[in-house]
Amino acid sequence: MVTLDKYRREPMPKHIRLTIEFMYVIIGSLFVALAFNLFLLPNNIASGGVAGISTITKDVFGWEPGIVQWVLNIGFFSMGLFILGKNFGIKSLVGTLVLPFFVLVTSDVTVPTNDSLLGAIFGGMGVGLGLGIVFRGRASTGGVDLGAQVVHKFTKLPLGICIALLDGMIVFTSAIVFSVEEGLYALISLFITSRTIDLVQVGFNTSKNVMIISNREEEVRRALLEDIDRGVTVLKGSGGYTEEDRPVIMCVVQQNEFTKLTRTIKGIDPGAFIVTMNATEVLGEGFKTS
Repeated sequence: MVTLDKYRREPMPKHIRLTIEFMYVIIGSLFVALAFNLFLLPNNIASGGVAGISTITKDVFGWEPGIVQWVLNIGFFSMGLFILGKNFGIKSLVGTLVLPFFVLVTSDVTVPTNDSLLGAIFGGMGVGLGLGIVFRGRASTGGVDLGAQVVHKFTKLPLGICIALLDGMIVFTSAIVFSVEEGLYALISLFITSRTIDLVQVGFNTSKNVMIISNREEEVRRALLEDIDRGVTVLKGSGGYTEEDRPVIMCVVQQNEFTKLTRTIKGIDPGAFIVTMNATEVLGEGFKTS
């Protein structure tokens, strides 16, 4: 008799997993620091966060961005511990301290471009790549996100709105300090950062989640199992008009298998009803396992 234990992987030892996660935090912080010093700071692009604040204070007061980020990060982290009463974790504390350090040690790097648009695009990509790596290490780099949690606690506004409000205030301030044009570039960079984080988190390969309703349900199910070589799940459904029981077949396939799947289904039942949705994070046999 074959049991599921045969297919289970041994869990990664805790000390190895923690080491890998710490490496994610350190490497991700380095990417963020390089993107800041190579593209954002030289082009006066304050695309939110503590980095954006330090860009503004550098221009207005001449303060060293790395020092400003250290002070603000430690301040936000301490405020979070005091007001929220949460243990944010040692990895987030590492990110809070390491990122400003990397900003300081990479402050003399050669700037590759003084074009604000290029700075916004590549700076946003670099920051998004770095933050995505840090998030994969189950940590954060602290900063404004912790401040947003404090605002969320007292105002009861959704956390996403609180983050957007604080970042928006920073971008608005940059438009006043620098120019409206630079503020618009900051918005572009902020958008690119969020999209890049998504790509790092879920990857480039988008799978397809297919829902099928067919009068030849048994034949379709067997074709998916044998010809497409994908698992299926049969859900209980009923017709909204007829109120008759109508099984719904759910099957997740890779992007390059989708055309074969639809042709196979239509070859069996030309009248089959097919609904397709993107599935950006699929874990399990035949897909990512962790």
